[in-house]
Amino acid sequence: MNKLTITARGDREIIFTREFNAPRQLVFDAHTKPAMLTRWLGVGVVDGWTFAVCEVDLRVGGAYRWVWRGPNGEEMGMRGTYVEIAPPDRLVTTEKYDEPWYEGGATGTMILTEAGGRTTMTTTMRYDSEAARDSVLASDMESGMVGGYNNLEAQLPAFARERSASRGTATSV
Repeated sequence: MNKLTITARGDREIIFTREFNAPRQLVFDAHTKPAMLTRWLGVGVVDGWTFAVCEVDLRVGGAYRWVWRGPNGEEMGMRGTYVEIAPPDRLVTTEKYDEPWYEGGATGTMILTEAGGRTTMTTTMRYDSEAARDSVLASDMESGMVGGYNNLEAQLPAFARERSASRGTATSV
């Protein structure tokens, strides 16, 4: 299984790196298409939580809104805007939680590079302050991210098959 690496850089950034056994266009689509996002992002990572809202207006200046719902009805919502969209290489977004668990917001830059049919995703999160970055580093976000990206890795073969079926071609991941 591919490992997520987390590296602090400077006083406001965290860099997340993860490799996937899939072409970068498929990984990009999995981060931007609601039909794919709802199948991997947060699903089954924490018992009883579901991905209840997935709204995506994929255009520069467009917004996204995601809400996870817990087994007791609690919700965790996040929203942001698309700052830059350059498929399949780059996606830049802002993020802010409805009930902030860290101070302020952040801007994330996801870069996808492909070699030999494998894609390396490098996401740099730049937080509004050092305190916010440190709060994220001290949280349990790593387990959620690892679970989510493991879900994505497991879904990528199905996504590739579905894409091939819709195009009438054969593909393997």
